[in-house]
Amino acid sequence: MEFLIIIGLLLMLLYWMYARAIHIKNRAFEAASSIEVQLQKRRDLIPNVLKLAKKFMDHEKKLLGELTKLRVRANSAVSGPDALPKGLELDSTINRALGQFFALAENYPDLKSQVAIVRAQETYEEVEGHIAAARRFYNSAITDLNGALETFPMSFFAKMVGAKKLPYFEANSDVAAPVNAEDYL
Repeated sequence: MEFLIIIGLLLMLLYWMYARAIHIKNRAFEAASSIEVQLQKRRDLIPNVLKLAKKFMDHEKKLLGELTKLRVRANSAVSGPDALPKGLELDSTINRALGQFFALAENYPDLKSQVAIVRAQETYEEVEGHIAAARRFYNSAITDLNGALETFPMSFFAKMVGAKKLPYFEANSDVAAPVNAEDYL
């Protein structure tokens, strides 16, 4: 009787570890998808901001054109955790270009005072906050996933369910640097 109880407990433990490995893997994919959703919100915001600014900033066509091209590239990029490093690099380029745009907008009183531009900036800042939260969630999920892949016996079950190491989100050094609007005027 005791032998059956021990076997039953062992089987329950093995099942729990297998189910935990599936949960950890799925959480990592959910986190990567969450970043994609937030980045898509930002990409959807770009055309509206550009339409608002176009009538005020015709002479800044280069930056507006760059933002449009970046958005097209981002929308055509392959999604999923395997494409995340390339997407994060493209994301940092978009973020830098939008930062330049808003820095330029600060130097145009007519543009700065427009309610629509102010609202677009507020929306952009809100979306950036959501992206930052999604990145934190992603890094947390990757910590759990990579930890499971590195510790026995979870590594056995993680590999059994097809989990593999994924990279952490790390900001590029050029994204961390502040935007100087004078460089673009």
